[in-house]
Amino acid sequence: MMLRDAVEADLPGILAIYNHAVLNSTAIWNDTPTDLANRLAWLRDRRDKSYPVIVAEENGEVLGYASFGDFRPFDGFRISVEHSVYVAEAARGRGIGRRLVESLFDPARAIGKKVMIGGITGGNAASLALHAALGFVETGHMPGIGIKFGQRLDLVLVQKEL
Repeated sequence: MMLRDAVEADLPGILAIYNHAVLNSTAIWNDTPTDLANRLAWLRDRRDKSYPVIVAEENGEVLGYASFGDFRPFDGFRISVEHSVYVAEAARGRGIGRRLVESLFDPARAIGKKVMIGGITGGNAASLALHAALGFVETGHMPGIGIKFGQRLDLVLVQKEL
């Protein structure tokens, strides 16, 4: 398995992982799957802002991906980014998520970012444990602020000094 910058040819794999999370988990708080045009616009936006999209790839298959974007769209937050990481269901448990998150630290530092933030659904013990192991600390718990599959969701905010 290797990590590398995403290219447009990776978008079908990225889209499949994203839509699987939309339809089957509370990792993404959207109810409706998206399409290839949406993911292409997302990739181009990330590139325009010098924000990475990194894929984990093995034998031509995208096993997972990670990226970061603006935390909030105000000047005062320019030192912070919010990251996301998703791993295909069949590839979980192999340390791919950890490697993907770690791969974001240097690119963030290189563009002057000081803080990386993650928003994790409350109760997602695996993601919370992964982030704790990588040095993220919980800085906020927002009970019941979202809804998916008819259930209220908590949002846990974690952050790491870069």
